[in-house]
Amino acid sequence: MAREPYQSFWMPFTANRKFKQAPRLLARAEGLYYYTPDGSKVLDGTAGMWCVNAGHGRRSIAEAVTRQLAQMDYAPAFQLGHPIAFEYADALTSAAPAGFDYAFFTNSGSEAVDSALKIALAYHKARGEGSRVRFVGRERAYHGVGFGGFSVGGIARHRAAFGNLLTLVDHLPATYDRAQQAFSHGEPAWGAHLADELQRIVNIHDASTIAAVIVEPVAGSTGVLPPPKGYLKRLRELCDKHGILLIFDEVITGFGRMGTLFAAEHFAVMPDLITCAKGLTNAVVPMGAVLAQARVYEAITASVAAGPELSHGYTYSGHPLACAAGLATLAIYRDEGLLQHAKAMIPYWESAVHSLKGGAHVVDIRNMGMLAAVEFEAVPGETGRYAQAVQNHCFEHGVLARAVGDNIVLSPPLIIEREQVDQIVNAIAAALPGIK
Repeated sequence: MAREPYQSFWMPFTANRKFKQAPRLLARAEGLYYYTPDGSKVLDGTAGMWCVNAGHGRRSIAEAVTRQLAQMDYAPAFQLGHPIAFEYADALTSAAPAGFDYAFFTNSGSEAVDSALKIALAYHKARGEGSRVRFVGRERAYHGVGFGGFSVGGIARHRAAFGNLLTLVDHLPATYDRAQQAFSHGEPAWGAHLADELQRIVNIHDASTIAAVIVEPVAGSTGVLPPPKGYLKRLRELCDKHGILLIFDEVITGFGRMGTLFAAEHFAVMPDLITCAKGLTNAVVPMGAVLAQARVYEAITASVAAGPELSHGYTYSGHPLACAAGLATLAIYRDEGLLQHAKAMIPYWESAVHSLKGGAHVVDIRNMGMLAAVEFEAVPGETGRYAQAVQNHCFEHGVLARAVGDNIVLSPPLIIEREQVDQIVNAIAAALPGIK
């Protein structure tokens, strides 16, 4: 039977039937731009999907992957090793904040989250506290699509189709309250007290049952929610008080979004585990990682006399091509000063996106580092009506923005300059008078 064009690919997080009636395609990419099949130029206002931090078409990354492919395409990481995995782990942990001396490689942010949750359980069991089996996530959080990540995540529309996920999971309240925080620049002043809800969860279940708290330093996929001032520090204090591990999901915030390699450095709050992906390889080869404090690794590896200390991993953990891409990407961040460039751009970015205040149907604007969201008033029964209209207008006028619920979220490549910032903001501003 003949297949219709675009029939066979079951697209993720996509209204498939609607998309395939009028496909919107990208054919190539270079620098800050995508190009459609007809040659139209589209400014990438989202770094692909929060991930192409160094811009598209990086020759040095392609050449590094090509060299590695010619030398060795694949090698297993179970009971064997290959040099580039160790080289990349050394480079990554050396660049990470002090104390994060070990990298466990995965293939995505989702796998990194599920791996971090397993590592947390293994850590407590190794220390004789096997009763610590409960996780605490947060409302409106996104932690990937694994069973663990969906369970600790808190976006209702993602969870609704799948019924019961992991049990023994609680959620902190979301840190966002528009009435208190609307149009904040960076961290809102109100809301640090919401971290104290962790104490309430401890009071209900007892600390001896809680393994870890996992949060995004800046919640991304729910619509860019910066943490209130002092919130992350208070979470750290409560976790320390009760012997609970703190996991930062830095899949979005890692690799320059805050003007630092990790958001933990920007906020001066160190978790016990960091999950990362996306900007790790500039999205050239899929890869994720869990960065672990030395004491976590050492507790687990010292607990088993023989055999694997952690019965967990993936066929493609530390894939040679991904490691080659990761090394080349780290070199770009370092040699071109991209983190410093991003940090210098943040004030201009913040001012530009907040210039949209007062536009039609705009009810809030949020920013943190090189991330931003413009939120539109909700239309009952039509989630995302205005945001989708703005996304469509922007694409038709040469700018890629992303509608998420009632928000337009933005996360441009870190190589962006003021001219392109203006182009993104002007495209949104031009769309507002006509949205219905």
